[in-house]
Amino acid sequence: MIEAADITEDAFLGGQLRLMQKRSGHRAGHDAILLAAATDAKTGDRVVDFGAGVGTAGLALARRVAGIRLSLVEIDPELAELARGNAAANAISAETIVLDVTAEAQAFASNGLSPDSFDVVLMNPPFNDPARHRGSPDPARHTAHVATEETLHAWVHAARRILRSNGVLTLIWRADGLADVMAALSRGFGSLAILPVHGEAGKPAIRVLVRAVKGGRAPTRLLPGLMLSEESNVPKKEVRDILKGRAALPLAEP
Repeated sequence: MIEAADITEDAFLGGQLRLMQKRSGHRAGHDAILLAAATDAKTGDRVVDFGAGVGTAGLALARRVAGIRLSLVEIDPELAELARGNAAANAISAETIVLDVTAEAQAFASNGLSPDSFDVVLMNPPFNDPARHRGSPDPARHTAHVATEETLHAWVHAARRILRSNGVLTLIWRADGLADVMAALSRGFGSLAILPVHGEAGKPAIRVLVRAVKGGRAPTRLLPGLMLSEESNVPKKEVRDILKGRAALPLAEP
């Protein structure tokens, strides 16, 4: 059980979403909110957030798109419990499932995640390269941040299995790993749309947001990059609107 002193309450989406999270270890940030803002969903869709943590991305999407049927999948029981509480505290209907995203199909099905049954998957997998990134000594933070060679392929495989035909996967990954993303999506996905995310003006992209359709056949689209900050390091108005929940990203409006 997590002690109250080890928990903080933080505001997201300009205060529209208030989340309890651990004071130490992995903490939600801009990546989760950008992922939610890039996800295409509509009322009534079955949506699952892989690696949900305390529920940030999935709950932010549910705040923007009312009436989705949301499942939050998280391997860490303590984070899953926080996600469950966060959904309730924000009056958002969501099922929270403690499950390893790399588990076998039978484990998914026994938790209500049957093949070909979801409309939307969004995910922010661990993406730091262990060869170049020194992992945190905190086990939960290490699990949340550091990928193995198989991480991305395993998560994409799980998404492909539970998505219906023409279902949509949206993910965020580090920009220098775009080739890995393309390779992982080459089996079973198409109609890719890629949005580079730049931390600063004039600097290379630091993230890519990618939308893929199960069975899609449209050509890949590379969208104009999203610049998080002006040259003065002041967040751009477009980005401020997204972070405050007042706007979505182009990937959410295909």
